[in-house]
Amino acid sequence: MKLKITLFLLLSFGSYSFAQENLTYQKPSKSILDLADYQRAPSVFMDTKKENILFMYRNTYKTLDDLNQDEVRLAGLRINPVTNISSTATYFNNLKLRKVTGKEEIQVSGLPDNPKIANILWSPNDKKILFSNTAATGVELWVIDVESAKATKLTEAKVNANLGNPFSWFSDNETILVKMLPKNKPALLDSKKDLPTGPIVSNTSGEKSQNRTYPDMLKNKNDEVNFENSITSELYKIKLNGDAVLFKEAAMFAGERISPDGNYIMLTTIQKPFSYVVPLNRFPSKTVVYDLRGKEIKTVNEVPLNEIMPKGFMAVRKGKREMAWRNDKPATLAYVVALDEGDPANKVDFRDEVFLWDAPFDTEASSLVKTPQRFTDITWGNDNLAVLSDEWYDTRNTKTYLINPSNPSQQPKLITDRNSQDVYSDPGFFETKKNEYNKPVLAIEKDNLYRIGEGYTKEGQFPFIDEFNFKTLQTKRIYTSPYKDKKEDIYEIQDFKTGKVLVLIQSKTEYPNYYFRNIKKQNSLTPITAFKNPFESIKNVSKEVIKYKRKDGLELSGTLYLPAGYDKTKKEKLPLLIWAYPAEYKDRNSASQSTQNSNEFTFPYYGSFVYWVTKGYVVLDDAAFPIIGEGTTEPNDNFISQLVDNAAAAIDAVDALGYINRKKVAVGGHSYGAFMTANLLTHSNLFACGIARSGAYNRTLTPFGFQTEQRNYWEVPEVYNTMSPFMNADKMKTPILLVHGEADNNPGTFTLQTERYFQALKGLGAPARMVILPKESHGYVAKENILHLLWEQDQFLEKYLKN
Repeated sequence: MKLKITLFLLLSFGSYSFAQENLTYQKPSKSILDLADYQRAPSVFMDTKKENILFMYRNTYKTLDDLNQDEVRLAGLRINPVTNISSTATYFNNLKLRKVTGKEEIQVSGLPDNPKIANILWSPNDKKILFSNTAATGVELWVIDVESAKATKLTEAKVNANLGNPFSWFSDNETILVKMLPKNKPALLDSKKDLPTGPIVSNTSGEKSQNRTYPDMLKNKNDEVNFENSITSELYKIKLNGDAVLFKEAAMFAGERISPDGNYIMLTTIQKPFSYVVPLNRFPSKTVVYDLRGKEIKTVNEVPLNEIMPKGFMAVRKGKREMAWRNDKPATLAYVVALDEGDPANKVDFRDEVFLWDAPFDTEASSLVKTPQRFTDITWGNDNLAVLSDEWYDTRNTKTYLINPSNPSQQPKLITDRNSQDVYSDPGFFETKKNEYNKPVLAIEKDNLYRIGEGYTKEGQFPFIDEFNFKTLQTKRIYTSPYKDKKEDIYEIQDFKTGKVLVLIQSKTEYPNYYFRNIKKQNSLTPITAFKNPFESIKNVSKEVIKYKRKDGLELSGTLYLPAGYDKTKKEKLPLLIWAYPAEYKDRNSASQSTQNSNEFTFPYYGSFVYWVTKGYVVLDDAAFPIIGEGTTEPNDNFISQLVDNAAAAIDAVDALGYINRKKVAVGGHSYGAFMTANLLTHSNLFACGIARSGAYNRTLTPFGFQTEQRNYWEVPEVYNTMSPFMNADKMKTPILLVHGEADNNPGTFTLQTERYFQALKGLGAPARMVILPKESHGYVAKENILHLLWEQDQFLEKYLKN
């Protein structure tokens, strides 16, 4: 592929080094290209009743031109200032409809030319579908009539989608609340050529303010102005016939929630002052409830600027939070208040308190329940039944309770008390169904609730449905997936009386497809979709989940791929590729559990090594790399030693099977997996080379925590320094391929991390190659970049591993 765009690389291979190479985009070898350049199957979006299916088509990849658009980065947002939608939005380019019981897809007529479709939303009665189309000058609102399969444009390109989904259905199925650009929206300021009028000054109050490293923050007054102009909208009520009425004058609307009965609208607006150190979700906000005419009923919440947070993952802000309408009531708000001032360090009997507040809010809110741990969620049922959960991160404990919303004095009934990381004991989620307000509530059948579980066990994965009697608290299993050679995911119970259940079934070589299973009629299956396998060239590769033990006895696992036709009796010694991502645990039991299923469809993508099974490599994908810290010991206290032990165990396990040349082993990972890779190459002699993509290598640049590490650098400098490959660059002697997106948007993994690490390796004489992918964020999306990435990895592995 010859393009005029130049890919900039910094290279260093032993004594042969130079500053920059002008390299045009390359394509990988044919076996890899055949897998990478495939046609994506459509996504599926069914209506509530599961009577109609919307098939949504899009290209497999974006193009570099898609990424090469105008972009501004403000307070954590990345937006296109011309079209007023996220610059990272992914679009569908075609829509088709089909009856669930039908066979032929019907092309939706009337779609815009060269559509860029997003924000798809079924109407409450399932008869219409809203979507946005991004035109050359902005975002338009469109609607599809399901019966006729015809699309119609409702607005010109004036919709403001800079903060995400810009519209909501009213309960009448005829009216939509839409965020529109103000009529006199000013142009964004461009200060590139302006002379500064003075310095930018920041102050600290003397209070601790330990924030993680956020990207794309506001930097100056111009940014503040541009941020305000970008997110300011006028709210309109728009009818399906196109009639539009202004509902609210321009403001920085950041949340619009219509009450279940449709009579009230809760609007949240962002307020000033803005911050230069935290993203917009921690800016001041104000929440007001209005009636349908726009009359203010009550200011229900005001949140101040939140630059200073207590330490710890269970820290929350003071005041009302998680305010939302109660799904089983016409117009009742529920919200949570921290009883420990939001600080996990405070010792209290109860951490949170849940309140209920009935419209029109002319009486005080009433207390519903207090939780001993941090509130996580609540699923409403009816006047007498709801399910509430709380958790505590340090202990990984999560509890679930039954509560009576009509009787706060009634003690919650504890129904589960478990380690959140213990997947084998996971009871699943409670099934819901739509009520008269078209809101999801607990599916209550007589005295029973229903739980759908993923079904991970020591013997494999067997998803299930449990019937739970909320009076006796007894559980009865009514269905367990019987497959040993396929994988079944249970999505929802469609009809409780007839036993119709929506499932997704796949195997190693069968593409995932939807079915209705009848669990009351011999578990019969009725197919809904019939997608074909786009990866026929690897259907005969060997795939299995292997289990093995670390030297301390901890059981680990990984998915092992062997090339098609590999003779397991002759056992030719092949190179091994290991792809992994470390995970932290507080107990050994949870760390040893496996969620891998060898019957999952083999879906190669740029984020794995599976492509190379076609080129004569053995691949151990998703190898378990647990990092454990029990009791008062934190996982990272022994990060390096556990990392090396995990790698050694994986290599030993595949070597014991007789498949590999253990002198030819490579390791790779993305993000925290890249951090892992650099450390393994630095602190062990197990690998011939490694590939590290979009990682962070100097932990002093993330001084207030990273991943699950809650301690800051000044508390445990030895942990940060020991874990940082940058600090140990002088020990690196193994070839490494460093890859990073030029525009990484992930907290902590700024592109600078790879650039500075490469400079250190180059200066110290380590064999390294750095590839910066133009325009890419933390995940890579442009076809040109992805194909070139695969070529880079292939060339690197051929040079340093295979040959």
